[in-house]
Amino acid sequence: MDPSYDAVVIGAGPNGLVAANRLVDAGWSVLVLESRPHLGGAVHSDRALDPEFEHDTFSSFYPLAAASPALASFHLEDHGLVWRHAPAVLGHPLPDGSWAMLHRDRSETAGHLDEQHSGDGDAWMSLCDRWDRIGDALVEALLTPFPPVRATARGLTRVLSAGGMDLVRMLLTPAMDDTLWRFGGDSPRLLLAGNAAHADIPLDAPGSGLMGLLLTMLGQTVGFPVPEGGSSRLTDALAARFTQRGGEIRCDAAATRLEVDRGRVVAVRTDGTRIVVRRAVVAAVVAPILYERLLRPDDLPARVRRGMRRFQLDPATLKVDWALDSPVPWAQAPPVAPGTVHVADSLAELSEANGQVSGGLVPERPFLLVGQMTTADPTRSPAGTEALWAYTHVPQHVRGDAGDAGITGAWDHDETERFADRIQDRMEERAPGFTSRIRARRVLGPRELEEANPNLIGGSVNGGTSQLHQQLVLRPVPGSGRAETGIRGLYLGSASAHPGGAVHGAPGMNAARAAIAHARWTPRRRR
Repeated sequence: MDPSYDAVVIGAGPNGLVAANRLVDAGWSVLVLESRPHLGGAVHSDRALDPEFEHDTFSSFYPLAAASPALASFHLEDHGLVWRHAPAVLGHPLPDGSWAMLHRDRSETAGHLDEQHSGDGDAWMSLCDRWDRIGDALVEALLTPFPPVRATARGLTRVLSAGGMDLVRMLLTPAMDDTLWRFGGDSPRLLLAGNAAHADIPLDAPGSGLMGLLLTMLGQTVGFPVPEGGSSRLTDALAARFTQRGGEIRCDAAATRLEVDRGRVVAVRTDGTRIVVRRAVVAAVVAPILYERLLRPDDLPARVRRGMRRFQLDPATLKVDWALDSPVPWAQAPPVAPGTVHVADSLAELSEANGQVSGGLVPERPFLLVGQMTTADPTRSPAGTEALWAYTHVPQHVRGDAGDAGITGAWDHDETERFADRIQDRMEERAPGFTSRIRARRVLGPRELEEANPNLIGGSVNGGTSQLHQQLVLRPVPGSGRAETGIRGLYLGSASAHPGGAVHGAPGMNAARAAIAHARWTPRRRR
């Protein structure tokens, strides 16, 4: 007889494990299927580069995890999770040797900014004051099912006290708009625009200003924490909690097909096994995998078939890991050591690199996000060394190379190494002698990222573009916005669903809650 469970969760990344924990808490029998030999999806770390160095393979810093109601509800600290913080949240070195700095203490941030340009400290504190009035409601609205009725009701009164329509305009204004931020110097704008560039929203497009404000202010409220010992420790805590409550996980067990009978999902097939589903399937995989590989076209609602023809991935990513024999030899040491570093010479250069990616060009001088992991968590490598990474975005479909290396977008070994050299040259500019400190290097191009995690199609790390035309009720296809797929008992619980990418578990939690709500009035299928 085929095995059966109340629910099957496909994918053991953070969203899948969050969904699984919520379902097992409801008293359901739950099986998690993971195609890879290890858990975690894009929350994984390893010692493959150097046995003395723990490198986060994909994601690293987790402000939205720290702010997430879903993750907080599981009390993961009781299951081994320890958060660590670097002395400073974020630093941005400038050509003249100065640094723009973001601290967890806003008064320190403001004081440093005021030293660089008188008056910017007061302007920064004014911006923080506006965030205090709207921030909690905004984060709640982003991380709860759409439409966020309760958060919207709370937020409306706060919007009025925080500036009314002027605040709404600010939240919708592109990050590079000269009228958006009321600062005299460049440092505050660099902090905000650099954080906006974490997503794939063009810096001259609506939504980028909101993204920059969100991540910057989270840096001052919850910080940019990392799990002690590597990002896998966050995965381990989620998995331990789930299995202690009776859940079951199978690795090296890829779902190959979902069976749908009369509009309802009834079973999940793996190689050689058919698993009967009594209540629900949560697919914590990106939309193209669910709708184009696991389901037959005839099983899909017509609106989903139409919508997926225009589904847009976010740009690809290329990441370089280094094991360094010493800390990064910055040309001028930062006032306080940051965990995250942004590398761009100016606002204009940051905007140019972002625009080149949007236009299909491999950037000539890529904007770098850099992680000083040993600075954030001294357990990551031996004392006096640094576990370091840098990543940048590149186009999904390359039209040309804005640099002189002739990169075509094949992203074979030769192209990834040549582009990694371009990234490394940028580090050498800011930290003379950087190259001589390298003990080992690993390059993960778009191909390697997808091979390591099939959800990262073409090196896309956010489950689809974060631009406004594919958010809210348009995510992943028009008429969506919730976990329901149009097939009864099947829920999309990945970053392709609202609210999108980053490690916060909201898509998984939303999917699990939807499954539980629907099960209240749907009879359980018998074996």
